[in-house]
Amino acid sequence: MGSTSRNQIYLVTGGCGFLGKHLVQMLLEQEPDLAEVRVFDLHLDESMRHLNRVTLIQGDITNPEDVRTAVQGANVVIHTASLVDVWGRFSPEKINAVNVCGTQNVIEACVSEGTQYLVYTSSMEVVGPNTKGDHFYRGNENTPYKSIHELPYPVSKTKAEKLVLEANGRPMKGGKHLVTCALRPTGIYGENHPLIKEFYKQGLLTGRWMFRAIPASVEHGRVYVGNVAWMHLLAARKIQESPVSMGGQVYYCYDSSPYKSYEDFNMEILRPCGFRLLGSRPLIPYFLLHLIAFLNVFLQWVLKPFFTYAPILNPYTLVIASTTFTVATDKAQRHFGYKPQYTWEESLSRTVKWLQEVDTQTQAGK
Repeated sequence: MGSTSRNQIYLVTGGCGFLGKHLVQMLLEQEPDLAEVRVFDLHLDESMRHLNRVTLIQGDITNPEDVRTAVQGANVVIHTASLVDVWGRFSPEKINAVNVCGTQNVIEACVSEGTQYLVYTSSMEVVGPNTKGDHFYRGNENTPYKSIHELPYPVSKTKAEKLVLEANGRPMKGGKHLVTCALRPTGIYGENHPLIKEFYKQGLLTGRWMFRAIPASVEHGRVYVGNVAWMHLLAARKIQESPVSMGGQVYYCYDSSPYKSYEDFNMEILRPCGFRLLGSRPLIPYFLLHLIAFLNVFLQWVLKPFFTYAPILNPYTLVIASTTFTVATDKAQRHFGYKPQYTWEESLSRTVKWLQEVDTQTQAGK
């Protein structure tokens, strides 16, 4: 059995990102043994500098020396830094450098600096949906599923998770061994979620009308960002107390958010801002969506020399939206006592309140 020391120093890579900022706030509010949170990011959010016990560190996850300096002296690393891109905004080389090489840099820094505990933010896309559109219905961490990846992002997350789990047990100085685990969030939502804000902006262009394109029967698991942050904190505590049971394990991130299609779930957040979803059934035939998705890929290729064209709809995102992927598991509860910090009603209320504030500012011309 391990033990949790007092005066803990946490390093959060990607700490200025969507999940990272929620995680930092969760640590400040809920971790009684916290001495310092180091926030490591390429682009710093200066509004976080005033926070007590927070140290901002600007650095590049692809630079081993930057990572090593940030890790030095930390008790726990929570590695959330990642390029999330399924639209073609970044080159495959850039995605691999950040997600795979960056993760390897974190592992090597932990080993060389004697930081024994590493919690990695993986993704459901390590498993699926696969490119064949095979449904994953109420699955758990042991449910068989044929994972087929082609795009750089899911390929990179798969490689990075494998690196983290295989690093569990690596010898370190002083006779210690590295202890690692990985958490796989399903679709995260919550305040400041960039994709929800993008859907909001697109909906304004159509007079706050959204058009159903995917059958309501296609279900997806979604999880509130505050609960994802809470699960990371609990995993970080438990991996220190019980390294043998936690080391090398992978967990889905889940809560009580309802299973719905992406469109129907997004409407739960958009509807209070006056948005309406038109159609009980898809208004656009699937073959036409498929054609538009491939046309977007063609336009992306044609326009690449001039600027980055990265529409939301492409063949991969169409498959994801059209494929049921839901999890039903209690592994995190059994292994480290996880229960959602926020109910579905609280999660929805907090997210809606944020978007209504965005809407008010938008209408005021800010």
